[in-house]
Amino acid sequence: MNQTFRCTEITAAVTRAQGAPFTLEKGRIRAPEGTEVLVRIVATGLCHTDLIVRDQYYPVPLPAVLGHEGAGIIEAVGPNVATLQTGDHVVLTFGSCGHCDLCAQGHVCYCQNFFGLNFGGADKDGKTAIEDMDGKPLHDHFFAQSSFATYAIATESNTVKVPKDAPLEMLGPLGCGIQTGAGAVMNSLKVGPGTAFASFGAGAVGLSSVMAAKAVGATTIIAVDVVASRLELAQELGATHVVNSREQDMVEAVRNITGGGVDFALETTGRAEVLAQAIECLGSLGTIGVIGAPKLGTKAEFDINNLLLLGRSIRGIVEGDSVPQIFIPQLIELNRQGRFPFDKLIKFYPFDKINEAVKDSESGVTLKAVLKIGDIPA
Repeated sequence: MNQTFRCTEITAAVTRAQGAPFTLEKGRIRAPEGTEVLVRIVATGLCHTDLIVRDQYYPVPLPAVLGHEGAGIIEAVGPNVATLQTGDHVVLTFGSCGHCDLCAQGHVCYCQNFFGLNFGGADKDGKTAIEDMDGKPLHDHFFAQSSFATYAIATESNTVKVPKDAPLEMLGPLGCGIQTGAGAVMNSLKVGPGTAFASFGAGAVGLSSVMAAKAVGATTIIAVDVVASRLELAQELGATHVVNSREQDMVEAVRNITGGGVDFALETTGRAEVLAQAIECLGSLGTIGVIGAPKLGTKAEFDINNLLLLGRSIRGIVEGDSVPQIFIPQLIELNRQGRFPFDKLIKFYPFDKINEAVKDSESGVTLKAVLKIGDIPA
């Protein structure tokens, strides 16, 4: 670590081995450089991606500080930061380079450097910002933030200023999971009024898509899951129909509800067999977005002629095709208006109960766990 700059002592949840529990450890984080900001974390969402990286579905180097749905208050800014200042309330989102062809076209979710910037375990130069108390580096910059910690280094480009009267402690999940589900409906698929939509999986991402489908005026909204309590909540949040795929054939059920299949669908579970069935739930010219992330190398099978002859489409979706600086404030305003009640998904846990939050998330007891890490000044 570059000791030219003052370091701040932190507490971080560290992932030291594949599948191991998170351990809370003391460490140090350097001051921000260039266009970086140092954020005092108030709360951080726990996302499925944190867990699959812990389990090494994606090869992020360990030991690492994960966490990528951070919300907090800017403590310090680098010398080249132009749009943010100390004291700003912010949500942290994914990293992008800002200069590749796709970024230049506004497709920051598909940045040509996305994997390295978000899963590389260091900055673009291979340097980390966090060390343990023995002076050994901890891999960080996870989604350009590593917010399972009391402080995080982010960049100006992945830090979104939010109103100070918004409930900061619950806004972190807007930076990834909730943004992904809602954005898939609003930005990627462009679900419109009067259409039929289905979400395969009614976790936090799937239910965010249900709320978004209602907000944009879809008239048939189907939630498919195996957990009865999630399906009940889906109806409360806007689903017109629910299907428990343990009790019903999902393809037959969706076709019966719609009279032939949905216009739009999302696969949020990361299960290849669910994707194959979900494709069969599409109507003619229907489109399915793939969000759920399985292990690298996972393959799915489907009938090519059922895709070809019905004009169906399959597309991958990252982060809901969002431009976070625009989309996150829009979701906050929709929530204020009562049209996107994502707060109903959230359950708070103290930071030192992170492994309890993981257990509850994996069992389905909790939809969106949010770790409360720091206080908001009065």
